[in-house]
Formats: sequence, C-alpha cells, structure tokens
Amino acid sequence: MTTGTRLSSEGLDPRRRRLLFRCWHRGIREMDLIIGRFADARLAAMGDPELDELEGWLEIPDQQFFAWVNGAEPAPPELDTPLFRALLDFHRQDASKAQ
Repeated sequence: MTTGTRLSSEGLDPRRRRLLFRCWHRGIREMDLIIGRFADARLAAMGDPELDELEGWLEIPDQQFFAWVNGAEPAPPELDTPLFRALLDFHRQDASKAQ
C-alpha cells in the first residue's frame, strides 16, 4: 500500500503545491490516504471551482468526512457534487485494488 504522494509538486503552481501537501497531511492517516491519493490523481487537472471545493473539504473534521466517504453516515446534500462523487468512486476503486 502506498503511503505517500506519487505526484511531484514540481511544475505545480503554489496553490496546488499547498493543496497537495495539505491533502497528505490532514490528520488521521486514513484521510491522508483517501484525499491524498485522490489529489495525486486529479489535482493537476482541477479548475478553480474544484480547487475551491477541495480546500473546503480540508476544513471538515477528519472523523466526519471519513464517515461520509465510507458511507457510515449520509453526506449532507451540499456535499453531493460531481467532485465528491468522483472522490467516492476513486476511493471504492482504490479499496478494491487493495483487496
């Protein structure tokens, strides 16, 4: 299991560099892996609205966001966005590869 970023920050603008670091250093390791891997895969191609949304995710407490991603609790309607659904799909695919 990969435990750190595979995306080089070289060539990323300062905002994306900062976001990549924050995605891999959220707090609990599970969230680092979920959000960090997603950032590795998608960050470079995200537009400003997606970057804004990703920044917003980083303000949500780890345990709450983890419960939403894993389906332990329903995510609030305002979180039901194409980017959040992409994260859920990515997480499910990533989890099935690990098995």
